Amino acid sequence: MDVRTVGVEEELLLVDAGSGDPRRLSTAVLALAERRAAGDSVFESELHDQQVEFSTEPCGAMADLAQEIHRWRAEAARSAAEAGAAVAALATSPLPVSPSIGEDERYRWLARRFGLTAQEQLTCGCHVHVSVESDEEGVAVLDRIRPWMPVLLALSANSPFWQGQDTSYGSYRSRVWGRWPSAGPVELFGSADRYHEQVRALVATGVLRDRGMIYFDARLSHRYPTVEFRVADVCLDPADTVLLATLARGLVETAARAWRAGDPPDPVPVGVLRMADWQAARSGTQERLIHPLTGGPEPAADVVRALLDHVRDALEDSGDLGPAETGIRNVLTRGTGARIQRDLLADSDSLRTVVTECVARTRG
Repeated sequence: MDVRTVGVEEELLLVDAGSGDPRRLSTAVLALAERRAAGDSVFESELHDQQVEFSTEPCGAMADLAQEIHRWRAEAARSAAEAGAAVAALATSPLPVSPSIGEDERYRWLARRFGLTAQEQLTCGCHVHVSVESDEEGVAVLDRIRPWMPVLLALSANSPFWQGQDTSYGSYRSRVWGRWPSAGPVELFGSADRYHEQVRALVATGVLRDRGMIYFDARLSHRYPTVEFRVADVCLDPADTVLLATLARGLVETAARAWRAGDPPDPVPVGVLRMADWQAARSGTQERLIHPLTGGPEPAADVVRALLDHVRDALEDSGDLGPAETGIRNVLTRGTGARIQRDLLADSDSLRTVVTECVARTRG
């Protein structure tokens, strides 16, 4: 079977290898990575000087994607070490930090325009790109994956700490990210024309700089022929990133098949989706999630397995069902990055130890 290609963008936190404090070294790390790659680097700057981002190649096989993620995490670690730092796949810094906005003109515009909202956005996410045949197919997919996005957020939850405190959330990153005016779930679009009309209308308000600031939980990429999932925290374990990508591709293929069969999307109100997002951010895979099919609270494990059942046929066809079942079982057993961080804190009573241990776990 021909399968859709998948690519991943991961944002990583730059920290001091000894103390765990975030370090303002993105310029140095990017320069070292570019020199090593002879000018063909996969790394980019991000809003703050304490983070870097890499992008994988589009992959058809999940084994190839896993190899890409391990490769570029390792390369980020090497470049950071040469600059006197380390990288950690943490969606927020457990330790207190004063974020520093990068020098890029776009970043400076964001700082002027959005003030404290931009200043405090030192958060690291994971974006998954899944190929689609057209904008029309892509929007049909967006309309049909809406109820399942909070489950992906729950599976990726990896930001329990903020400025040295336990937030009581599994994904506090998503709460901070939600301060952007265009972030979060959206209503049904119905067609590619209506999607693009709404994007133009949002940009025309003058609140946003351009369409690159369309921060929906999932959107049509403005750079690639893909549906871009933007809801997830960066995952501590690279295996969880591969699981996210596997489920995202399964969701896209399942939605596209339903569209071609003439099955309408479920018209879940945006307000309900926001409640589901909040619940996923609060509990991760522990306690309860809002079930996409019933709209009520159910045990998180049951909701995660409902997602697996929803995409089962697509995963069987792509050969990904077995690995997805294993990945879900592992996450439900050991917990997400948020639970691992809290367990590390319980064992050590030190947020610095949490960070340094997560540096080691970042490479898998």
